[in-house]
Amino acid sequence: MLSVRNIVKQYANHLALNDVSLEVEKGKIFGLLGPNGAGKTSLIRIITQITAPDSGDVIFNGKKLNSDHINQIGYLPEERGLYKKMEIGEQVLYLSKLKGLSTAEATKRINFWFDKLEMGSWWNKKVEDLSKGMQQKVQFVATVLHNPELIILDEPFSGFDPVNADLIKNEILELNAQGTTFIFSTHRMESVEELCDNIALIDKSKKILDGAVDDIKAGYRNNTYKIEYKGDADFSDSAIFDVIELTQTKNGKCLKFKLKGNFVVNDVLNMMISKVQINHLEEVIPSMNDIFIERVRK
Repeated sequence: MLSVRNIVKQYANHLALNDVSLEVEKGKIFGLLGPNGAGKTSLIRIITQITAPDSGDVIFNGKKLNSDHINQIGYLPEERGLYKKMEIGEQVLYLSKLKGLSTAEATKRINFWFDKLEMGSWWNKKVEDLSKGMQQKVQFVATVLHNPELIILDEPFSGFDPVNADLIKNEILELNAQGTTFIFSTHRMESVEELCDNIALIDKSKKILDGAVDDIKAGYRNNTYKIEYKGDADFSDSAIFDVIELTQTKNGKCLKFKLKGNFVVNDVLNMMISKVQINHLEEVIPSMNDIFIERVRK
């Protein structure tokens, strides 16, 4: 759906994006990741045509990005932009009409989403009377109301309590199941693992990692495991693995280890099974949070 090709963007003496390219597949949830100041927001502003690149191209559905595409994109910015003195219903109606909806159609869709997200009594409330999380709900509705093909969410869970964060997460998954494509920018790596099919990691204006989440995690596997067992045998001098950590648990001990050489996990089981009672064994695969930290530190 979206192809970003060799984008460069500079502000005075600051190079915000340096030859960044990425591909967002139709119907997928794409995670745009990076530390503060990496260039993520600059790229989002180019995709939403708030600013233009110094060089490079953005291709949307096979055509160079242009003003006709604006109504096919929904954007929830990290810095919220609601008018504090306006009533909620009036404000969402105004924003939806900017996206080309008639008053009748916009009102119908607003009522649908307000009922769905338990906002039915909010129509005449003012933004300044709402909590941060309630304002976030309003802005989410304004983002999705015109049924865009591509929705860009910048830190969408900021300000939400766990219940409402879960509610919005389910709405994202439901829209995605219906075919909506998402670009999802966040610092919450657990959300990335839950939601994203593919990611790109940007640091200091450059893309340093991209691909499918499962493939990236698999690429960081390093023969590390943990095993829970009961018994007092000492495995600190094992020829099969190096001990990383040994902790006491409620039901015994938990040993985290890394295999040596060409040994496999079955060798560990064969060695331990006659000495202790094994309750649980699992491979320790680095989380996206671990991978994020490692790549950015490098």
